[in-house]
Amino acid sequence: MTTISRVEVHVFGYEVEDLALPPHGAAGVGNLVWQKGGRMPMSRYAVSIETKDGARGEYVTHWVGTPSALGQTLMLAPHLLGRDPDARVEIWEDMKREIRAYDHMGHGPIDIALWDLAGKRLGASVARLLGGYRKRLPTYASTYHGQDPKGGLDTPEAFADYAAACKEQGFAGFKIHGWHDGDVAREVRNVLGVRAAVGDDFPLMLDPACQLRTWMDALRVGRACDEAGFFWYEDPYRDAGVSAEGHKRLREKLRTPLLVSEHVRTIEQKAAFLMAGGCDMIHADPEYDMGITGAIKLAHLCEAFGLDLQFHACGPAHRAVISATRNTHFYEMALVGPGMANAVPPVYTCGYSDQPKDLGKDGCVPVPDGPGLGVTYDWAYIEQHRTAHHVFGG
Repeated sequence: MTTISRVEVHVFGYEVEDLALPPHGAAGVGNLVWQKGGRMPMSRYAVSIETKDGARGEYVTHWVGTPSALGQTLMLAPHLLGRDPDARVEIWEDMKREIRAYDHMGHGPIDIALWDLAGKRLGASVARLLGGYRKRLPTYASTYHGQDPKGGLDTPEAFADYAAACKEQGFAGFKIHGWHDGDVAREVRNVLGVRAAVGDDFPLMLDPACQLRTWMDALRVGRACDEAGFFWYEDPYRDAGVSAEGHKRLREKLRTPLLVSEHVRTIEQKAAFLMAGGCDMIHADPEYDMGITGAIKLAHLCEAFGLDLQFHACGPAHRAVISATRNTHFYEMALVGPGMANAVPPVYTCGYSDQPKDLGKDGCVPVPDGPGLGVTYDWAYIEQHRTAHHVFGG
């Protein structure tokens, strides 16, 4: 039996062209806007785990790579030293307990790197280890938020035009992230306008990202989703996506299925939210929900209830999990917009991509089938752009 001998966390930066912060200047996943000539600085981190037998597992964060998540990853990394890398469930349980007072967002990258390590040691893809059978995943376009500065997704008409373009390109569906000001009338116009632009046969979803101010606002916009035949309605109002009772009462008034719990952590809390009637579908994410181990547990939880779940965001770990999950629908290419690149890190040398231009003609993306996560990282790029380097072990 080998043991883990070294863990490294590499923090690095990069820039994304034609993106910028909005006028208020506060950074955040949903706060980017289109700006011609803009160069938006981004920061992410990579985790590498080495064992005494010379094997190495790796993962580079996509959307979870925030300073908050980084802090938790650095808290957890030393606890890996000397452990059996194949004891992933035991490690998962120990780490879950270790950061019980926090939101668990730094746990996922470590668990994902352990799965990558296992696949590489066995010469098999993570998808294969999970029993994956889907080779190509139907993919929907998930937009950046509406913006107030001119350009990008600045009007309901701009959203409608972009939705029609995504349908024409072959995307399997389209999800709207509306504006941050909670303007109910504009959100309703957007919902109805996008449906009119794409016709009745194209799956549409709405995620206000908890920006509608009240339950009544959520009800009004939800009724527009009913009228427009939306596939789901996600995290509508400023309960922060965690009030089971509020969403239960919303479900009683609406026909559109509610997709909630992106912001509810741990399998126990998501199960309680589901059993309390807070949603029709659970939202899960290998980065957010304590790794591939956590995401698969959530898929099985929903399967036990005979219900569906949806996986949030994108990345090679997400593709592996979806490949092995029956009760899910789409892969989310997040976030995109007209002339707006997905701001995920450009760290792949194997052709892996979450950019709209690389969507397959069948409206799908492939599941990587090489050893581990099936991707090859550009470590020269990561090291060249590194801003901090944390090493644990020898």
